[in-house]
Amino acid sequence: MLLAAVLGVRYGLLEAGAFPLDCGGSLAEGLGAWCAAKWLLVQSFVHQRLGWLSLACGVVAFVLRHRPLAWGGWLSGLAGLVLYSFDPSAVGALLSLLVLARVGAQRRRGEDETNDEPGDGLRVQRLG
Repeated sequence: MLLAAVLGVRYGLLEAGAFPLDCGGSLAEGLGAWCAAKWLLVQSFVHQRLGWLSLACGVVAFVLRHRPLAWGGWLSGLAGLVLYSFDPSAVGALLSLLVLARVGAQRRRGEDETNDEPGDGLRVQRLG
């Protein structure tokens, strides 16, 4: 859902020329709604801010194994990959995905373990 929305913003609004080309003025003078939306959107990927957000969330989530931060890193990483912030977004998204995959695997493994011995779940009988 997020990926479709970000792709729609990039190709449907930014690259299609739906925003005004020359907004003129500054934030202090007041901008129209379309100019303000364009300014906010452009600010999200100037200096790769969206990518750095993803990278920061991904690194902290990876170190602390914090699932909500991992979701933030993953979603902002996807948005950053579409909105011109490739390098830090890719690393942040992958670190976040590692945390999300590991936590999910640990939960499944915890539910499957019923015995204390590693070989008990294999249904292998001892010889003799």
